[in-house]
Amino acid sequence: MEAKIIILGGGPSGLSTALHLTRIAPHLTHQILILEKEHYPRFKLCAGGLVIDAEIILERLDLDVREVPHVDAQTAHFDFAGKGLKVRARKRPAFRVIRRDEFDHWLAKKAEERGIEIRQGVTVKKVIPDENGVSVETDQGEFRAEIVVGADGSNGVTRRCVFPNESVFTARVLEVITPDYSVLARRAKPDEAISNINNEIVSPRRHGDASGENAPRNDVAYFDFFPVPNNIAGYTWDFPTQIRGQPMRCWGIYDTNLLAGYKRPVLKEPLAEEMKRKGFELGDYEIKGNPIRWYNPRNKASVPRVLLVGDAVGADPLFGEGISIALGYGAIAAQEIAESFQRNEFSFRRYKRRLARSGLGQTLFARWLITHIIYLLKWKWFQILFWRMLKPIVLLVAWGFVLNWSKRNFPL
Repeated sequence: MEAKIIILGGGPSGLSTALHLTRIAPHLTHQILILEKEHYPRFKLCAGGLVIDAEIILERLDLDVREVPHVDAQTAHFDFAGKGLKVRARKRPAFRVIRRDEFDHWLAKKAEERGIEIRQGVTVKKVIPDENGVSVETDQGEFRAEIVVGADGSNGVTRRCVFPNESVFTARVLEVITPDYSVLARRAKPDEAISNINNEIVSPRRHGDASGENAPRNDVAYFDFFPVPNNIAGYTWDFPTQIRGQPMRCWGIYDTNLLAGYKRPVLKEPLAEEMKRKGFELGDYEIKGNPIRWYNPRNKASVPRVLLVGDAVGADPLFGEGISIALGYGAIAAQEIAESFQRNEFSFRRYKRRLARSGLGQTLFARWLITHIIYLLKWKWFQILFWRMLKPIVLLVAWGFVLNWSKRNFPL
């Protein structure tokens, strides 16, 4: 089969690329084909935080993410060992939390409603660009396109085919789902069980009491950087989520691996410590993990007739945030693709520069720099200084360079 544009991967970055193309180059809409190896709704390990930038990008596409089941985190705490700063947004929650299976399925349906073809259950085996186009070998035969967009993730086939020897900067992540804090507050019996959609068992033995005056709140997200002095260059998280309408908590730990050369504990140990402090036992739940390829300014993003988006280029290195970043990549890639068809020239030489000059590229570079400051300066005194004592400066930098990038997301 032939198409002008084949997008490999039906996650946020691939769908965003297609949706932005329908907006800025509607004549290409019926020339787009998305190949997705799974069938919606498909499981995706992801904490599911949607920051304001994600909502702004979706709003520009006339999409309302509130249609997707979600939970609002009204406040976000960024702490070191339980103390630090908190962030709130005006007239919005700090961020919304969705389940990726529900979000991606919703976004895919919106794309189909706008005339974009999606083929599910197609496994890509090889991507071969040449002077005249790109051949895509799959388990359902060969596809041919004028250009290909690699939106198939951190370890996707596209990147491995076009950049087989490229260096990879990879973080590691663990994630756990538990009941929310109201379960502890009610002092639920140990045999009260709740199962989520992925058959994770959430029937905890209770440790401690989360029902006191200083108990964590169900509408608050907590990020704690206490593992950094122990050479885990990241943080633990704990924020609200839902599964089939049932209030839950999503816990996890993120490690950039910047301190991988030092002696450090098993990754799950700091997460177990944080959960136990708040009344939960990690051993009572199913742990899931995955690697995240994070952004580095040296990461390559294109070859002639093939460009990469989303985690295939690199996610946010500071927090491992992926959804808003993926949506932003789609907006930039769509502009590059539309202009390439106008010129009838598909070298994509301008793509990396366009990305670097966009709001997305600026925030990725800023986050890359900050990552190498707050995680490499791992001493306890520095972490206390940064998260507890420099609050005005940290908040100023956050609002100026880390957040609100979507408002300036297009090239100058």
